[in-house]
Order: sequence, then structure tokens, then C-alpha cells
Amino acid sequence: MDWSRYRFRSLWSLPAPPATVYAVLERPEDYPRWWPQVRAVTRLDDTTGVLTIRSVLPYEMSFTARTTRHDPAAGILEVALSGDIDGWARWTVTAGGAGTLARFDQVVDVGKPLLRRLAVPGRPLFRANHRLMMAAGRRGLLRHLETV
Repeated sequence: MDWSRYRFRSLWSLPAPPATVYAVLERPEDYPRWWPQVRAVTRLDDTTGVLTIRSVLPYEMSFTARTTRHDPAAGILEVALSGDIDGWARWTVTAGGAGTLARFDQVVDVGKPLLRRLAVPGRPLFRANHRLMMAAGRRGLLRHLETV
């Protein structure tokens, strides 16, 4: 097992139409306005940007995200990630109940040297840190959706 490889899945039930949720998620440059752990997003061009994130644990991660799939009809947003983490992430936005189900999938290898050295003892903390970040993102998106 590669202790520096992570697979994450988060499911967000949201009380808004799928098209509205998709429209918010396809604008990562706005994430810092509603997702506290996304500290900065710098657009490099129409398909690429640099994100800096920090959750509860005292470390920042920066990585480049490059769009590999942007399919509003299918509700899919997918990016390739490189930098402190390497891999991919995907939002899949579908109708769910009276609103939307936003599914986030991510498979990454951690490249940041300190996190690689702490991979085995720190793994439970890193996973918990990610869960907290995703929970805060959902709360922030819920608040943001009230204004759009």
C-alpha cells in the first residue's frame, strides 16, 4: 500500500437545482468567497489555475488544477492536479430529491515532503482534516446558494 495515496468521496445534498449548483462549482475562482479552507485561487488561463488550501492542521497545500472535463449536460467537472498533490478530482452534479446531489471524488498522491514523511502516523489525521474541510465547504456552499 502506498501510504501517500488517498481516495476521497464526499456526497453533498443541497436544496438547489443542479444547474445552479453546477454554475457555482464551475467557478473555482469564487471558492474562497464561500469555502473558508480554499485560501486562494489564481487563474492562469481558461482551463488552469493554482489553488492554495488549508484546513484545520497547520499546513498549506498548493497545486495546479487543469480542467480535463467540463460537461454541463452530464453534470461533470473534472480536473488534473499537480503540485503538493498529484492526481485528479471530479464533481458530479445530479438531481437528488428536491434538490441536488453533488458528489466529489478525488484520488491523489501527496508530494509535499513533510506529509510524505508523516504518511503512516499522520494518515488518520490527514483523512480527518479532509473530512472537516469538505464539511465546511458544504456549509459554505449552502450559505452561498441562499444568495444566488
